[in-house]
Amino acid sequence: MNTNNQPPIDFRDVSVVYERKSLWGTKITPILNNITLQLHQGETLGVIGRNGAGKSTLLKLIAQVLRPSSGTVTLAEGARATLLSYQLGFTPHMTGEENAVYSGMLFGMQRAQVESCMDEIFAFAGLEKQRNDLVSTYSAGMKARLGFSVALWADPDIILIDEALGVGDHEFRLRSSEAIRTWIKTDKTVVFVSHDEHSVRALCDKVLARENGEAVFQGPTDEAIDLYLSY
Repeated sequence: MNTNNQPPIDFRDVSVVYERKSLWGTKITPILNNITLQLHQGETLGVIGRNGAGKSTLLKLIAQVLRPSSGTVTLAEGARATLLSYQLGFTPHMTGEENAVYSGMLFGMQRAQVESCMDEIFAFAGLEKQRNDLVSTYSAGMKARLGFSVALWADPDIILIDEALGVGDHEFRLRSSEAIRTWIKTDKTVVFVSHDEHSVRALCDKVLARENGEAVFQGPTDEAIDLYLSY
């Protein structure tokens, strides 16, 4: 947990480009261009933009599973970031429970800590009956629900959400939405990527609107969304 005045997330002139080599030369594709932002403890940032605007890349940079091509991404000392995404890296030949233990430990939990709350994790995900099934039998939505639930009990300092509120049936969406709102009311720092304008308006303090790798606008939620929709 951040105990000083250092912002949990600090981007300075961050750019990401992908290079692909072929017989015809090297193709360079810019994904993010000169992004500078700070997100302070307890703030919730919404990130909006069309597919390919670099939203998920932004989350991966904060989660430190991707390095910038230039610039710096700094997290506050001791801060733990957890990425919630449809693309969860579960191991298919392991059971749901085994994957929950593995994921919890990757999130910084002790094995005994994960095992002690296993009943609650699977109850929240609505997967009690599938607890001992191989994850290869899980749908994408079931994996995302389990990942969300494990992250909930891991209690990270920085929560990165990639459309997680759209996962599962109506009942689970209500539970996950309530969990996010509970996180937001605490001192957690949240980054929420979504195409759902209503969820962003309801949950976020400010918004970063993106288009073609560029920041179109960064500021108060309603102003940013209205400007982006007109853009």
